[in-house]
Amino acid sequence: MHSFDAPFRGTEAIASGALTAYELRHGFVRLHRDVYVRRGVAPTARNRARAAWLWSAGRGTLAGLSAAALHGTKWIDGSAPAELLRAGHVRAPSGIVVRQGIPDDDELCRVDGMTVTSPARTGFDLGRTAKGDRAVELLDALCHATGVKPAEIRELACRHAGARGVSALRQVLEFVDGGAESPPETRTRLLLVRGGLPVPETQIHVRAADGRLLARADLGWRSWRVLVEYDGGHHWTDPAQRTRDIDRYALLESAGWRVVRVDARLLAERPDVVLERVRAALRAAGARW
Repeated sequence: MHSFDAPFRGTEAIASGALTAYELRHGFVRLHRDVYVRRGVAPTARNRARAAWLWSAGRGTLAGLSAAALHGTKWIDGSAPAELLRAGHVRAPSGIVVRQGIPDDDELCRVDGMTVTSPARTGFDLGRTAKGDRAVELLDALCHATGVKPAEIRELACRHAGARGVSALRQVLEFVDGGAESPPETRTRLLLVRGGLPVPETQIHVRAADGRLLARADLGWRSWRVLVEYDGGHHWTDPAQRTRDIDRYALLESAGWRVVRVDARLLAERPDVVLERVRAALRAAGARW
């Protein structure tokens, strides 16, 4: 029984008897030539990638945001065009960006039967093409999802030293940390580092004297027992989460940790306040830098 929630070739579905031509016309949406998906399926980066792969008849390599999505990277915009690498000039339909290029064999892998740039090559491409802090956010998310290390991406920057955007990539890699679990966590870390504070550690496991895990914090400094936590919207709107947070922060403080909390509005509108609060917590803990 087919769900058709992922893109497929219409001619193949009809030839196999899974669908009639009438069903295809009336129950499905045409994405590209001979590429369809069930009507009502929300667009995702993974589905856009698969649709582009089918359109190319398997003669391209999924790259950039498409590759990142297939590697399990979160926070990829489902409305962004799919990205393909191919040799020579190819005219692509709306919703697909085709770039010329053939990655080295060790920069390729297979995901769900499709040819995709490896995590390291994906990071190499994203770090050269994404703009500003968005590049750091994407590489943080890619490293978190795949386990690829900035050093592996840096090796490709050395291999392809003449490629466009390599200088920008090298600067981006100075700030990448795969411990970040969301773009706001990345932005918080960038604010602290650029504000002159010591580089924080990400995803700190706080344990009691007997070794019990008390909490896992977004970022902070073990040596000074200072933590910085980014609270998303549900921390304020979900009563159960709110109660858990109250208990959690009381537990951390009783264990001798200082906690500075940050939310979206503080980060966007009053970053100077965030910096001053973290700076004060570090100094109160005896930090000198």
